[in-house]
Amino acid sequence: MGVPLRGKEVVVLGRSTSWGKPLAGLLLREDATVTVAHSKTEGLPEVTRRAEVLVVAVGRPHLVRKEWVRPGAIVVDVGVNRVEGRLLGDVHPEVAEVASALTPVPGGVGPMTVAMLMANTLKAALLRRHGASS
Repeated sequence: MGVPLRGKEVVVLGRSTSWGKPLAGLLLREDATVTVAHSKTEGLPEVTRRAEVLVVAVGRPHLVRKEWVRPGAIVVDVGVNRVEGRLLGDVHPEVAEVASALTPVPGGVGPMTVAMLMANTLKAALLRRHGASS
């Protein structure tokens, strides 16, 4: 999609060491203004409504509702929750009514995560085979 992040208000909802914290660091490198929130943040709906870009990775199915989202925001749903044999994201599908873009669950960031893991595995194997100077 090629969304410029410089100066954008980004809220990362989730503080895990696997998603939230590393993503916040990457977003800061892109000159985004980053707020890291979590399930215990006071006034959470107000915090998420400030976001021009909202990334959600908390592990709670359908936690984020459309009232929590700024109209026109870009919403990235990282959550994958199994509920009664179905995969559900952390963002309720109704958010699509107000967001300019919403990643689907399943089929959103998951395939990209797998692709990047495979690419990094290949890179590590090549570095090991040919030495770190390659």
